[in-house]
Amino acid sequence: MDKEQMSKVFKTLDTAVMIELFLIVAGTVVLILITQSLLPWVANRLHGRLRLFLLAMTPLLRLVFILTAFILSVPRVIEPSLQNMVAVLGSIGLALGFALKDYTSSLIAGVVAVGERLYRNGDWIEVNGVYGEVTHVGVRTVRIVTPDDTAVYIPHHKLWTELISNANNGTPHLQCVVHFYLHPQHDAVEIQRILHDVALTSPYLYFDLPVSVVVQEKPWGTHYRLKAYAVDPRHQFRFITDLTVRGKTALIERNVRFALAPGQGGQDAPTATG
Repeated sequence: MDKEQMSKVFKTLDTAVMIELFLIVAGTVVLILITQSLLPWVANRLHGRLRLFLLAMTPLLRLVFILTAFILSVPRVIEPSLQNMVAVLGSIGLALGFALKDYTSSLIAGVVAVGERLYRNGDWIEVNGVYGEVTHVGVRTVRIVTPDDTAVYIPHHKLWTELISNANNGTPHLQCVVHFYLHPQHDAVEIQRILHDVALTSPYLYFDLPVSVVVQEKPWGTHYRLKAYAVDPRHQFRFITDLTVRGKTALIERNVRFALAPGQGGQDAPTATG
């Protein structure tokens, strides 16, 4: 564009316009900071669906604030005509597309992630082998905290190429699976009953969803998978530990033999742990 065309597109930025733009930007920043502090603070004092709903609203409200600020700012800088808007925004988009290809891809993927609700604050997801709780959905990245309390920042553009597993998918219910590997000589019906009772007596069990025991015969023994839902996704590891310890204790009390590891009498068997 030459100077004459530029003068037709852009408005003159006088003091009043600069003050308006400053107030829009400042107001947006303040609203985002308040939202990102207040909603998680309130949510972490609640449980169940209400907690997850408030956490999921944080990135959505931030996106709404940013879009609103953009819509309010553009008419104050550009003469509000369709031709001008298309010319300027098209040029900016093309320049950013080439200069910040990966960053732009992450921004677009972030909008898609928020819109399609692929992951929300409070979800437990796994991306490229990293598993943890979503604690912040940013503009470019999603932050998850692993069970070892390590913060991992994953660019949103991973959703284009990586499989994303969501364990609870926006709900307060997360299924936990505990594995037991037993010697094949035992009463399978009795073992099923024992493991089922172990789950039903756990203080971390969510009772409204079913408990199941899946049995699969292997060349080295019998594989039991005890599947049940934790009362809160944040208690999943306490739940798994409780089921493992009490399940193993109940089996040992009944003289049940565990499958042996390779080199100890078994063939291709896993380590004899619950």
